[in-house]
Parts: sequence; C-alpha cells; structure tokens
Amino acid sequence: MPVSRSVVIGVDSSTQSAKAVAVDAATGTVLGLGRAPHTVTGTGGARESDPEEWWTALVAAVRAAVRDAGAAPGEVAGLAVAGQQHGLVALGADRRPVRPALLWNDTRSAPQAAALTARLGGPAAWLDRTGSVPVAAVTAAKWQWLREREPRRAEAATALRLPHDFLTERLCGAAVTDPGDASGTGWYAPAARGYDPGLLDLLGLDPAALPAVAPTGATRAGTLVPAAADALGLPGTVVVAAGTGDNMAAAVGLGLGATGLLDHPVVSLGTSGTVFAATRARPADPALSGFAATDGVFLPLGCTLNCTLAVDRFAALLGLDREDVRPGGDVVVLPYLDGERTPDLPAASGLVTGLRHATDPRAILGAAYEGAAFTVLRALDGLLAACGLDPADPAVRDRPLRLIGGGARGRAWTDTVRRLSGRPLVLPAAAEPVALGAAALAAGAVTGEDPVAVATAWGTGTGEALPAVPRDEEALRRIGGVLDAAAPTLLA
Repeated sequence: MPVSRSVVIGVDSSTQSAKAVAVDAATGTVLGLGRAPHTVTGTGGARESDPEEWWTALVAAVRAAVRDAGAAPGEVAGLAVAGQQHGLVALGADRRPVRPALLWNDTRSAPQAAALTARLGGPAAWLDRTGSVPVAAVTAAKWQWLREREPRRAEAATALRLPHDFLTERLCGAAVTDPGDASGTGWYAPAARGYDPGLLDLLGLDPAALPAVAPTGATRAGTLVPAAADALGLPGTVVVAAGTGDNMAAAVGLGLGATGLLDHPVVSLGTSGTVFAATRARPADPALSGFAATDGVFLPLGCTLNCTLAVDRFAALLGLDREDVRPGGDVVVLPYLDGERTPDLPAASGLVTGLRHATDPRAILGAAYEGAAFTVLRALDGLLAACGLDPADPAVRDRPLRLIGGGARGRAWTDTVRRLSGRPLVLPAAAEPVALGAAALAAGAVTGEDPVAVATAWGTGTGEALPAVPRDEEALRRIGGVLDAAAPTLLA
C-alpha cells in the first residue's frame, strides 16, 4: 500500500494569475502546480479586477495542483493564500464586492494620498504611526478615492478586505488578516501590531468593517467551509492559515525572518520591481514601505511600478526578442510607462534620450533593462541605509542578492542586475517562492511550527550562485544623471 503523505497547498494570488503548489509537508518537494489567469482592466491610471474572478482562478489552480500531484483529497492537510498587496475589496452586506477591486498599481488615488499625508501633519507623522508615507498604491488612499469619487458605493460597503483576506474568508468563513499584509493598508501600526484608532477616524472607518489581525500568517484561521470544500474537491478538515501578502510570503519562502536570514536583500523582478529584507530594525524612510513581516520582525520594502512588463513593451515596440539586447551605451531609457512609485512620480511617462542615427535598436532595449534595474537598485541602496547598513561597506555589498520573479529566469535581466549592482547573486531553484512561502504558512498552521524554519528546512531559498562582476559605474552615473535632471520637470 502507498505511504500516506501530508500535503499542504500554497496559493499565490498575484496581479495576473493564481498559482497553486501542492507540497510534501515533510520535505518541501513540489508535487504539483496549477495556474489560472486573472483579468486586469483600466486605462489612464485605472487598474481593476473582479474579486470573484480571483476565487474562480484559485479554485481552478488548486484543483489542477492536486491533480498534478496525484494526491488523494484526504492527503491535503492545510492551505494558505498569499495575495497581491494593497488592493481594496469593498464588500456589501451580502459579502459580495460592490465594485471591482482597486489594485495596487492603480494610480488614480495619488491626489488622495497627498491630501492624507498633509492632513496628518506630513510624512514624519505617517512614518511614526505606520512606518510608511501614503502613495497611490496604499489601501488608505484608495478608500479615500472611493469615498470621494464613488460615495454611494463607499456607503454600501460594510466590510473592507485586502485580496488575500477576501480569499481566506471565502475559504474558511473567518474575517482575518495578518500583520504583514495589514501593514500595507495605511491604517495599521506595525510597532503596536494593531489598527491605529486615530487613522481609522481620519479615514471614516468603522473597525467592525475590518478583519481581525491574527498573530502571524501561520495562525490557524479555521477549516474549509462546506461551499469551499465542495468547490475545491477537498475535505472540510483542511486547515486554512491566516495567510499574508505576496512579498511577505516570498520572504518566508526564501527563509527570511526571525528564525532565518536577517538583513539579506532580495530583488524581485515581476510586474513590479521590489526590494526587501527581513530585519529587526524599524526603518523610517519616506521612500520605503515600512511593512511588518508575517512572523514578528519588520520587512521594509521598496517598490517600482515598471519592471518586466515595461521592458517587454519596449521589446514589442522595437520588434525584438526580449533577450536580443546589448548595453545601452549613450542611450538612457526611464521606462516609467505606468507612472512610478519609487521615485514617487505617479504622473510620469517613459523617457528616452541619447538617440543617434546609428543607434542600434538592441541598445535601446538594453537601456530599458538598465533603466528599470537602476531604479530598483537605487531603492535597494535606500533600503539598506534605512536599516542602518552602509551599501558601500564591502561586508554589506558582499551579501548576495537573492533574485526572484519572472525576470530572474531571463539572461538579460540577470546580466543587467549583475553588471549594475556589482554584487554576487543567488538564483533560488524554487520557481514559486510566494506560493512556497504560503505552503510553509499552511504547514505551520497544521503543525504549529515556525513557517520560516519550515521553509529553511525545505531549502527553498537555495540555488545557483553567481559571483560578482565589476560594477558599471559609468552606466550608473549616466542613468542617475538623467533621472535626477528629469524628475523635477519632465517626469513630474
């Protein structure tokens, strides 16, 4: 007879798709993978999705992962969701969305973010209370936008959820979130590990409209409700963890946290470019999101809006394969096609300079890679400094960057980051760190183990190591000069 396994499922509900991994809880071996797409709509700064489509995609992805794993339903012990951060899901009395969700990369709420910053007394006041200064991405700014632009829908909303909260509640019936994802709302105080009553008053929010905050993302939130069990084809005994945001889950999946690596930087190359590190320090930098990790330490994060999709758009415009590149040379591209978050330029558009008659189109594409990577790496230097580390200190610079996301699988991205950072890289072998981090949360909810320790034992953060190459100081000076000169005028 076959030996019974304990299988846990981690779901990465991202901007563009739901991905689910079925994992052997004892070894971390990925047994099966499922995927289903999401639809994002909107123009002119608007980015929206129907939360019901997230649920449909989750069901399809989980079913596919279980089927791909060849797992019997009774072998599945736990499940956790990691979701795209910041999105505003406004639910009516029937617990159904009153409108499509406003996504993290919807920039229409930039005026509301600026107004909220001023109303509390400026950036320093927000940094002290929440660790972050409102930008268009933050949920609080999106809620204020809804109150001002669609007051009837705001009045009809009896509950507000983040994307992962919405899915967790659909799974187990519990209105619950975690410190990590909650720290991206703009109404949660990471140092106090709770909602800030003064900010709730500022935003006209009833605490009863918000989910309870679990101690960690691995806290047991409940078990599958009958409707969810039927939809997934799984028993109602499956334990559901509180879950967390996608960046927090990636940190868990890479072994970053109190029981793992501290002050080790990660660069994620996806729709957005993000840099983060788990740390015991509580940084205060207006250019960073002062997030909490899901396990009790802090997870400061810098985020750029324009990364792989923006560079792919340049490849399409030039009629080139994304890998058909050469260094930019005299060409500088700031690929801010969706505005930008870091630096905070929500109304920016793309900028190309340095073209000549003899310019090779491959150099323009290479410059797009360089511009996107430069922006991410500048955010990384700011993050390290905010954590009390000197980015130029050899002891700090020699710590390898863990490179994840879709871009980490591309040669052009890897070469560009290596050349512009001058750092060694680690390319984790695990292809889905967010979903694996969610699976570790599920394992923690089932067994009571620390999820970072679980992921560390699984070895999901290890992989190919690439030595450092000399840093391209000339390219860094050229791109930095253009960005600094253009930001006050051309990019405003």
